[in-house]
Amino acid sequence: MSDKPRFVFDANTVVSAALFKGSTPDRALRAALSTGELLLSSESVAELREVFARPKFDRYVTRQERDVFLTKLIQRGTLVDVVEPVRACRDPDDDKYLSLAAAGQAASIVSGDDDLLALKSFRGSPILSPAEFLASLTTP
Repeated sequence: MSDKPRFVFDANTVVSAALFKGSTPDRALRAALSTGELLLSSESVAELREVFARPKFDRYVTRQERDVFLTKLIQRGTLVDVVEPVRACRDPDDDKYLSLAAAGQAASIVSGDDDLLALKSFRGSPILSPAEFLASLTTP
């Protein structure tokens, strides 16, 4: 395992980063990739593929641009095998990120999802908004 901090980003944060260059989610994702490792699981990648395929995002970024973004993200990320499914979030669809964080020993989970943010932390990993994550990187 690397000495770099490991981060989990949920789908809505990754999609916002892809659609809105220079946005807080985009800056947070770029900071995570430059300072640590982005953790991915087969479940999180499957969700990203499904969400990135939605035609409603065509007005922001073409499907091809979204595909290129996702391909590069997967190449840069670290794939983790999730062996222990977690059931801790009030939205069961978000448990995949908690499972990934636990399996990958994430330093933090970054999300814009109220169901995840309500937990505040999970097994020692703080759950932060993109803005909170950026602030945590600049605070000693």
